[in-house]
Amino acid sequence: MFILNFYTDLTAEKSRIQKVSINFSLSSTPGLEAVHTWISIPFCAMFLVTLVGNGLILWVVRSEPSLHQPMYYFLAMLALTDLGLSASTLPTMVPVYLLGHREVEVDVCLAQLFFIHTFSIMESSVLLTMALDRFVAISRPLHYGAILTSPRMAGLGLAIVLRGMGLHVPAPIMLKKLPYCRNRLLSHSYCLHPDVMKLACADTRINSAYGLFVVLSTLGVDSVLIVLSYGLILHTVLSIASKAERLKALNTCVSHICAVLLFYTPMIGLSMSHRFGRRASPSGRVLLSYLHFLTPPVLNPIVYTIKTKQIRLRMLCLFRSGGGAVRDSQDH
Repeated sequence: MFILNFYTDLTAEKSRIQKVSINFSLSSTPGLEAVHTWISIPFCAMFLVTLVGNGLILWVVRSEPSLHQPMYYFLAMLALTDLGLSASTLPTMVPVYLLGHREVEVDVCLAQLFFIHTFSIMESSVLLTMALDRFVAISRPLHYGAILTSPRMAGLGLAIVLRGMGLHVPAPIMLKKLPYCRNRLLSHSYCLHPDVMKLACADTRINSAYGLFVVLSTLGVDSVLIVLSYGLILHTVLSIASKAERLKALNTCVSHICAVLLFYTPMIGLSMSHRFGRRASPSGRVLLSYLHFLTPPVLNPIVYTIKTKQIRLRMLCLFRSGGGAVRDSQDH
C-alpha cells in the first residue's frame, strides 16, 4: 500500500511538472510567412499610432480644465482601455512577425488572455457608459451635471474595472487545470480563451459554458443596452421642433457610433467564427481578430479628434505657437 501511494504521488507530481512546463505555439497570417518582416512594420506603426493618439487624448483631457466634464472623462477611460488592449497583444505579436519567436509558456499565455479579454470587456463597458452619457446629455441637458457627478463617475469607473477583472479571473484558473494534447498550435499570434480551450484533451463543456456566459452577460448585454439607448436618444431627438437642433444633437453622437461599430462589428464575427464556424477560413479568423483588437485603439483617437471640436482645437495647440488664438476661436 505504501509503494502504491508513493507511486501515485510521484505520478501526480510528474504530471503537475509537465503541465507547468507546457508551451504553446503561436500562429501568424496563413500563407504570408515569407513576408513576416514586412508585415511587422505596419503592426509596429499601428502600435505607435495607438500610443501617441491615446496618450495625446489623455494629456489633453488632463491638462485642459474646460474638458473636465463627464463626456471627456469617459473618452479618457476609452483611451486607457485602448492602450491596455494594445499592450496586451504587443508582447507576442511583434516577436512572432519580427523575430519568428512562436513559443509562449502556458503561464504567459494564460496571463495574456486574461488581460486581452479583461480590457475587451472594459472597453465594451466604457462604450455603454458613453451611450448613457449621450442619452443624459440629450434628454436631460439642464440636469446633466447633477446626474453625472464626480462621485458617480468614479463609481462607474470602479465598476467597469471590477466587472472586467472579476468575470475573467476564473477563466485562466480553469484552463490551467486542463491537460493539453501534443498539438498545441494556436490560431492567432496571441492567446484567446476559445483558442486555448480547443487544445485541451479533456471535456471542456464547463469552460465553454462559462466563456459563453461571460460573453453574453457582458458584450451581449452591453450591445443590447447601447441599441436601446440610441432608440431613446432618437425618440428624444425627433421630439425636438427645430431641424437644426436635431442635427446638432445627433452630431454629438457620431464619434461614439463610429467607436461602437469599430469595436462590435469584427467582435461579433470573430465570436461566431470561433463557436460555430468550424469550417471558416483561418485567414478570415485572423483578419477579424486583428480588426477587433488593433483597429479600435488606432482609429478611436482619430475619430474623436476629427469630430470633437474641443479635442481638435486642443490638439492644434500642440502644433501651433499661437495657442491663445486657437482658444479664442473656440469661444466664438
